[in-house]
Amino acid sequence: MTLAAKVQIPFWPVPMTLHTFAVMAFALMLGPQMSLTIFTTYLAVGAVGAPVFSGSPERGIGLAYMMGPTGGYLAGYWLAAWLTGLIGHGRGLAMHLVASFAGLTLVYAAGLAWLAFFVPGATLLTVGFMPFIGGDVVKCVLAALIASQWPPKAKRQQETEQ
Repeated sequence: MTLAAKVQIPFWPVPMTLHTFAVMAFALMLGPQMSLTIFTTYLAVGAVGAPVFSGSPERGIGLAYMMGPTGGYLAGYWLAAWLTGLIGHGRGLAMHLVASFAGLTLVYAAGLAWLAFFVPGATLLTVGFMPFIGGDVVKCVLAALIASQWPPKAKRQQETEQ
């Protein structure tokens, strides 16, 4: 998760990262409990001050960072880790796509609601949605495609032979 945060394109007030891809992929491949555990651990480590978030330590660390403009997106990813895994884990490509887009809806709902405290309402979609939605759709599709091939083919064959 930290690697996904560190791969970023800096935007203001929220950077573009690979979080969407990582959250959706973990949720689809590992299920709701494991993906929620992964993201909860990531948030806890970040909350105590480890520089795991995008732009940290330059943009702040710990709870101060989490309470900043990206806090709602972090909360949305936490919710999405659960919902995406709940809907899509162990299913096929179509349900992986449905699950990923349902999770992405939670990310944007929480992210934009929180970001509204930091930017004027007239610019909310311009700075918190429009620059990201195209890339996030691609990340969701990639996560769904990869997850639909999980577990790896050799493992699937071994399981069916048993």
